[in-house]
Amino acid sequence: MNIRMEELPAAVARFLSYKLSIQGASEKTVYEYSIDLAGFLRYVFRKKADEAGNLDLSLITDEEIASISSQNIYEYLLYAATVLRNGNAARARKLCAIRGFFKFLSSKEHAIENSPAKDIDAPGVKHALPKFLSLEESQMLLRAAKEHGEENAKRDYAILTLFLNCGMRVSELAGISLSDLSTDLSQLIVTGKGNKQRLIYLNEGCVSALKEYIALRRGITCKDESALFVSRNHRRLSVKTVQWIVYKYLKLAGLEEKGYSVHKLRHTAATLMYGTGKVDVRVLKDILGHAQLNTTQIYTHVSDENMKKAMSENPLNQNE
Repeated sequence: MNIRMEELPAAVARFLSYKLSIQGASEKTVYEYSIDLAGFLRYVFRKKADEAGNLDLSLITDEEIASISSQNIYEYLLYAATVLRNGNAARARKLCAIRGFFKFLSSKEHAIENSPAKDIDAPGVKHALPKFLSLEESQMLLRAAKEHGEENAKRDYAILTLFLNCGMRVSELAGISLSDLSTDLSQLIVTGKGNKQRLIYLNEGCVSALKEYIALRRGITCKDESALFVSRNHRRLSVKTVQWIVYKYLKLAGLEEKGYSVHKLRHTAATLMYGTGKVDVRVLKDILGHAQLNTTQIYTHVSDENMKKAMSENPLNQNE
């Protein structure tokens, strides 16, 4: 993922550098901001393009960017909806990048007095309930790794066990190093969004799976000696390879047609933990590495058993 700052307006390059160096945003997030801002500026300054439709963004000056109005932003969002056919979520993401950029110019650099984006409402985004595997389906997935994993059975079983028990993101799992684990394997430090680290306490299922895999890992050479999960090419497992491994076992478990993905395993862990009724939503927030509690609260709405119990315990639940 390569962000070519020299191809962007100087003001955008400064903003992206601020996101990376000061706010600690991930390269992926900053790259997505660069794409969204480039698209916005190409639209606003489209009349400056040459006959072939090319526009050198690096030539857009700070003064020209300071001239952008709220009306320009509204027109771009309409263009994104009608011409680009962007849905509400995509337009909301674009507006988030635009807002962040102008907030930086106004509140950090004081290059403009007021942000033209500050009073623009984001398109409403429908938040669907998370999709997750049932307990039985989770057990089927783990059995598939044990029965069909062949030479990588212990590695793949450990991967699936961590996903289903800890609710970590795929990038977090792929980034685990041996040094992130405590000596007795009961604790794990993962690095999440914005390079924020959090401590996860591993249960007996995770400890057992890791013990069996690490006994094999010690005999495997790897170009990245610190990597926990290693490929057959003796490299740290990439995010794409981890995703492929999960899809492989979803298919072997007969769950391929249900629309499950790697991220659904994160939802599954969260739902199973909250569904027991023994995990407080604030504790779940810290386990999942959510920055805001409202992100975690979606899991308070997905426990059918808890809802059934609540309905049955209503004092009016009686026949006349």
